[in-house]
Amino acid sequence: MTDLTDIHCHGGGGHAFGDTVDGTLAAAAAHREAGTGTLVASLVSLPRHESARQIGVVRRAMEQDPGILGIHLEGPFLAASRKGAHDPGSLALPTPDEVRWLLDATGGDLRQVTLAPELPGALDAIKTLVEAGVTVAIGHTDAGAALVRDAFDRGATLVTHAFNAMPAVAAREIGPVGAALADERVRIEVIADGVHVDPSLVAALFRAAPGRMVLVTDAMAAAAAADGEYRLGSRDVEVRDGRAVLAGTDTLAGSTLTLRRAIEVCVSAGVPRDQAVSAASTTARTAIGLA
Repeated sequence: MTDLTDIHCHGGGGHAFGDTVDGTLAAAAAHREAGTGTLVASLVSLPRHESARQIGVVRRAMEQDPGILGIHLEGPFLAASRKGAHDPGSLALPTPDEVRWLLDATGGDLRQVTLAPELPGALDAIKTLVEAGVTVAIGHTDAGAALVRDAFDRGATLVTHAFNAMPAVAAREIGPVGAALADERVRIEVIADGVHVDPSLVAALFRAAPGRMVLVTDAMAAAAAADGEYRLGSRDVEVRDGRAVLAGTDTLAGSTLTLRRAIEVCVSAGVPRDQAVSAASTTARTAIGLA
């Protein structure tokens, strides 16, 4: 199979990216064993000191494993109303100081940032990040289609896990996904685990945006590992029957998906295999600026 690339993955094999160097390497190895050749290490919203520590851990792991392509910061520039499994106390506004700090802390290893465009300063932050060579994804947002279009015009080129942590497509307000479907510049992530998005809707996305779909796992530490108790950032997660939720709630906290499984879910839903494989390989790499 074509070398698979996961651009949104928080861990696997019982380990979360950023906790320790050995754990980060083990998580990457677990996904490699499951068929993912290369990946971007995703980190959730954290206080600045802990974010700095985890960024440093991933960067040291990258020196040992060239299959870790860089860092994806899913936050902290997220809407509190759409925080999902993120710690509300770790969210921040995308001020010039915060954006510059993230760029300095990642030292050229930042591949992607997910942000909510309605936050004060977000549109200017998009421009700054894109000029620094970072892919900006729209996600964890309450923004409507008009504002999302403005974000695309500023340089955002990706939507983080379509339909999750954002407004739905409706008759008179098509939301982030509707705006992305209409814009050929934009690629769209989807978590095809049969839990986050109905497989028939995943197949409809592939038909509506041919060549622009990106399969991601949003996997946490329990991917390629057993059910049990885990952590995602600072939050406790329970995994039962392969379904990860914040402890004591029904809030999804990532997935236990692998890219090989995502491809099979898509194919079972009617997506041509070559399209599903491309969405987990060439299109994914193009989405973060890798030919």
